[in-house]
Amino acid sequence: MAPIAEQLTRPAVRLAALTRSFGSRTVLDAIDLEIPAGQFVALLGHSGSGKSTLLRAIAGIDHDTAGSGGLSAPERVSVVFQDSRLLPWSRVLENVLLGVGKRDADGRPPAERGRAALAEVGLAGRERAWPGELSGGEQQRAALARALVREPELLLADEPFGALDALTRIRMHALLRELWQRHRPSVLLVTHDVDEAAALADRVLVLERGRISVDLEIDLPHPRSYRDPLLGEYRERLLAALGVRPDGAPATGAARDGAASAGSAGPGGES
Repeated sequence: MAPIAEQLTRPAVRLAALTRSFGSRTVLDAIDLEIPAGQFVALLGHSGSGKSTLLRAIAGIDHDTAGSGGLSAPERVSVVFQDSRLLPWSRVLENVLLGVGKRDADGRPPAERGRAALAEVGLAGRERAWPGELSGGEQQRAALARALVREPELLLADEPFGALDALTRIRMHALLRELWQRHRPSVLLVTHDVDEAAALADRVLVLERGRISVDLEIDLPHPRSYRDPLLGEYRERLLAALGVRPDGAPATGAARDGAASAGSAGPGGES
């Protein structure tokens, strides 16, 4: 594997004047963006700001939208959604291996890779379980295993922890960061949760009216504590960018729509 410093000189994602529209409504408005290889990026914004549209464009699954501009992304891309999207009629290992049909570069067969991925996310021994036998957090762990088994160069996560309870969410934050440190894909995490973005990412973007209005580096070591006053300073800057005061109230009348979810963000905040 190339040194981290070298990885970060190569863009994994490059957008040039990327535009996406639904009918007469422009959702993404000529966005320019580069995400270096191996960087962990979080994307914030109010509901309807275009976050999921941007993620779907990068993933190449936005076939129902009109668009223009340049977009380049790695060949190996995995996507994790808020819903684990496990097939209820297939066992956990079968779900993880869905679409995986070849040995990897080390010659490991798919089943071995799937078991290893499940062990990495704390689900060793649950290979034969049905999805309905797993808790919500375990289902998201299985979804992460399904993403990892493809050895992605880019991991796209669309509010993957939004439906989890507060304690499970904190555990999943630690797991995602651990997996990123171990495998070093580029990560784009879409979230409504300001605390989640500041605690996990090394760079946070704010999307507003289809444009990136804030591009903020979080220059703090990991692991991070929600009680760290320096992290609190970043949180306040991001809340201000979203039009929310630290007490959760909208900063301006224009920012009222969608501001409540950003203002109530936290380890167990509503996404």
